Amino acid sequence: MGIIRTDEWLEEDFDNPLKICAKLLPYFNGQTQRGIYRELIHFGMYQPSRSSRNDHLKLLKQQAWDKVEKIFSKYKSSWNGPDIPIFLFPIGQSGSFFRREEKGKAGVSFPDKMFLFLSSYDDPSDVEALIVHEYHHVCRMNMLEKSIEDYTLLDSLIIEGLAEYTVLKKCGRQYLAAWCSMYTEKELSKFWEIHLKNQLGKKKTERGHDELLYGGGRVPKLLGYAAGFYMIEKYYKNNHYSTKLSFTTPAETYLKGMNLFS
Repeated sequence: MGIIRTDEWLEEDFDNPLKICAKLLPYFNGQTQRGIYRELIHFGMYQPSRSSRNDHLKLLKQQAWDKVEKIFSKYKSSWNGPDIPIFLFPIGQSGSFFRREEKGKAGVSFPDKMFLFLSSYDDPSDVEALIVHEYHHVCRMNMLEKSIEDYTLLDSLIIEGLAEYTVLKKCGRQYLAAWCSMYTEKELSKFWEIHLKNQLGKKKTERGHDELLYGGGRVPKLLGYAAGFYMIEKYYKNNHYSTKLSFTTPAETYLKGMNLFS
């Protein structure tokens, strides 16, 4: 599959994203085009504006669709990963949860598809970092053989930490997301005790899971992401790292025998 030519969709229907989302209906079982659009906006998809139109034109000029295809092919081959469709759209300007907000890039992954939201293709390594993170999710979700509904908070912390640690290994520390260094070890130790330690079994479908992962209310911003990366980085200081093994190693392994904050 690889890159879907959403550049052609945008050429026809940029100002009517619901028509674009109608083309996504075969990829979302039982959802409406409005429901798909609402979900994608949450993760960074554009809403029609002069600014997002400029991003669209810039991405076309930079041949972003072809370049994303090349990066995907590289990792699909290297990791022997699943052949999934990738949808590229301009990024939204505000009101969304952006994983790499400060760099104008965001993404969201499903076991059978991936969405990327970009403002430009100015830094190829930065786009590669986003693809590495999101495609690692896809590979782990496929190879773990665990239903997404059965994911716990611990699973979520580990999947985010592993994906970003892979960015560190493949792209370099300068391409890590801001949340990797958002908190000190002392702060994370305190937040772990207060917010996370006793909630690791909370299911993805349960109330409170997303708040602990993304932050909100009394939970610090992106706490789950920051804690997940800290856990993985600490684990691999004492253990051999293998990308392919990171797709299948159970989340519980990363907790065993670890004194996280010592």
